[in-house]
Amino acid sequence: MNEPEDPTRPAGVPEQDTPLTGAAVIAATLATLPASPGVYRMLDAKGDALYVGKARALSRRVTAYTQPARLPERLRRMVAETRSMEIVTTHTEAEALLLEANLIKRLKPRFNIVLRDDKSYPWLMLTEDHPFPQIAKHRGGRTRKGSYWGPFASAWAVNQTVTAMQRVFLLRSCADTVFAARTRPCLLFQIRRCSAPCVGRISPDDYAVLVAQAKAFLEGKSATVQQDLAAEMEQAAAALEFERAAAIRDRIRGLTHVQGSDVINPASLGDADVIAAWQAAGQTCVQVFFIRGGRNNGNRAFFPSHARGEEAAVVLGAFIAQFYDDKPPPPLLLVNHALPEQALVAEALGLKAGRKVEIALPQRGEKRAVLEHAETNAREALERKLAEAAGQARLLEATATLFGLPAPPQRIEVYDNSHIMGTNPYGAMVVAGAEGFRKAAYRKFAIRGPITPGDDFAMMREVLTRRFGRAQREQAEGGSPELPDLVLIDGGAGQLSAARTVMTELGLAEVPLVAIAKGPDRDAGREWFHMDGRAPFQLPPRDPVLYFLQRLRDEVHRFVIATHRAGRSRGLTRSELDEIPGIGAARKRALLNHFGSARGVKMAGQADLEAAPGISHEIARRVYAHFHAGARMEDVSPHPAGG
Repeated sequence: MNEPEDPTRPAGVPEQDTPLTGAAVIAATLATLPASPGVYRMLDAKGDALYVGKARALSRRVTAYTQPARLPERLRRMVAETRSMEIVTTHTEAEALLLEANLIKRLKPRFNIVLRDDKSYPWLMLTEDHPFPQIAKHRGGRTRKGSYWGPFASAWAVNQTVTAMQRVFLLRSCADTVFAARTRPCLLFQIRRCSAPCVGRISPDDYAVLVAQAKAFLEGKSATVQQDLAAEMEQAAAALEFERAAAIRDRIRGLTHVQGSDVINPASLGDADVIAAWQAAGQTCVQVFFIRGGRNNGNRAFFPSHARGEEAAVVLGAFIAQFYDDKPPPPLLLVNHALPEQALVAEALGLKAGRKVEIALPQRGEKRAVLEHAETNAREALERKLAEAAGQARLLEATATLFGLPAPPQRIEVYDNSHIMGTNPYGAMVVAGAEGFRKAAYRKFAIRGPITPGDDFAMMREVLTRRFGRAQREQAEGGSPELPDLVLIDGGAGQLSAARTVMTELGLAEVPLVAIAKGPDRDAGREWFHMDGRAPFQLPPRDPVLYFLQRLRDEVHRFVIATHRAGRSRGLTRSELDEIPGIGAARKRALLNHFGSARGVKMAGQADLEAAPGISHEIARRVYAHFHAGARMEDVSPHPAGG
């Protein structure tokens, strides 16, 4: 029996062909939403996250999106692009906040405030698995037994601290292998930055005293350490050990220098992060000072991505939640704006740290002075960024004038190839725009061919075909791929012709193409520019636009050379043994160590192969059969005559 046709649907169109979109999707999801805490994700047609949000009660929070007329324009666009939703429930709102921050940082949704920070932070490590502990910079997992202090804002900051610790506490910084091989003191001993435990210039007990003093200093007990050193210096002077007293005096001076001013190294703070936000021209800079043990471990400026009208307090709250997603928060955060959900953020950070975390906005005293110092740094960093952006904008305007573009280019793609006599061919693309180089958009292309070795034109055709062919496929699937306003090719008229052919075939003939050919003797400053419909031309040697275009060309050249070298290095470490099933890294190493080379393995008989350490009879048969095409595994005698 035929079902009656739905009068609300166009005739002949099945129900599944009219999927819900926008507010209708959200309204349909509401029917199954609980009133518990959790995180929701708005997804577009490709399944990419548009927005990630958290809620104390999911059903109440998501209901607001079903009435787009009451939403700001930015959120109306988000709702219109929504094609599906994903929901994750949590036990508490604090857990939802932590999950939201993790997902935003990982997925980088377009409609969220996003912290762009993919760098790891260095730590200071004092080893505990050696009679004479080593002090060193450390990144990554804490696999080695030891004490760790940090994080530090940069490698420079931790290196400065290592140098200071050497000067004050005379701890070794050399690796254990270097330590074991020393027969006489190194230069650091000569310049009084090491006590030379490697050659017995200090006893284990005396070195342990230095280690204990260093730990006390790193834990914020610098005043106690300084008093102990002063007493030790007086005792040495009283005993007429003036050389020893002078050495201790130098250590005290070094300690005083490390402590610095009260604003830069606020001893009363202990462990804290000072976080200040400053806004101008619709952008925000967040400056973070890492204070550990009353010392400044450095500072770093961040520029979160957000909508132009977001308030500083909202940006700061989102920043803090994401910033501590992959690092432990200290007991105290000093901020220059009251956060919208300050108590909830503090609860979530405490949940992550396993102890209480306080968020404070000081109004007076040393803490306020430190916060104002961070605020000044945030303002100055943002002013520098805006000045650089203004200079970049002028260069983009001049580039548009030079090449006859309708508007300053917001996305410039630059292409180059690299190979050695046709081997290990790679292509590369770098991207630049109003904010400089966009390294997250860089792409590398291993040339697949088939092409004639060394055919640069064919390589460029393949790279452009793959890049823009993929963009066309994404567009056909309902996506909105980002296309360039200008394409620069490293090459001359031939490369330009090859690129133009590809773009025309793909229906992208309107994308402006420019080829940059190296000048005579490859001299920078004498480059020729090739465009369709114009005779080749040069720019004046000191033209700012020339310098700008040279930087773009040099950056893609650097990137493609690095890509080529990395690929070539991987190729050098591979051998024919990698193609044999069942031969992993350990067996490959055993065979190469036993026979000296892949050729030696290839020439060996099966009995010789079985003699190699860790190679069983079955593996030996497999290796022998691989190198002797006429002898399949089932035809190989179990015990052939020795080769």
